[in-house]
Amino acid sequence: MPVRMQNLVALTAFAVAATVATTAQAQKKYDPGASDTEIKIGNIMPYSGPASAYGAIGKAAGGLFQQDQRRGRHQRPQDQLHQL
Repeated sequence: MPVRMQNLVALTAFAVAATVATTAQAQKKYDPGASDTEIKIGNIMPYSGPASAYGAIGKAAGGLFQQDQRRGRHQRPQDQLHQL
């Protein structure tokens, strides 16, 4: 086999291997609480105790989130807000 043909075969094999390797790495990886169909959003506010006055901010944020969700302003209707 001529040297030029060997170089072409080697380059083609390298290109195929590189394509396969990058395709295998492109799999979806999510953190806990996220998937293709759902995203969970957390909100931690002081709803009791001496700083409970700031809990009104969390309640208002939760209400706005639910209102936006009812009006269809979220791209995914499966988004969830968890308040702790």
